[in-house]
Amino acid sequence: MIAVPGEAEGARLGLAISRKAAKSAVERNRIKRVIREGFRQRREDLPAVDIVVMARPEAARAENGQIAASLERHFDRIQRQCAGSPSC
Repeated sequence: MIAVPGEAEGARLGLAISRKAAKSAVERNRIKRVIREGFRQRREDLPAVDIVVMARPEAARAENGQIAASLERHFDRIQRQCAGSPSC
């Protein structure tokens, strides 16, 4: 996950789920759905940043709950890092 200060008022999400990460379109779409839902639930809590999520091959083998838990950890880290920063 990469996060940079954004120009928009709220957080924005970008996804980069390659064939290397998940061979089938069904798996790539499942990963995207889980990421979008996790972002939707946390969007109001996040600072004004642009976030790009890049999936690794392990994501294709992970269950939805594992992907969601990983996202939560990353979103928490972004919140902590931007808490005291005026540029976030």
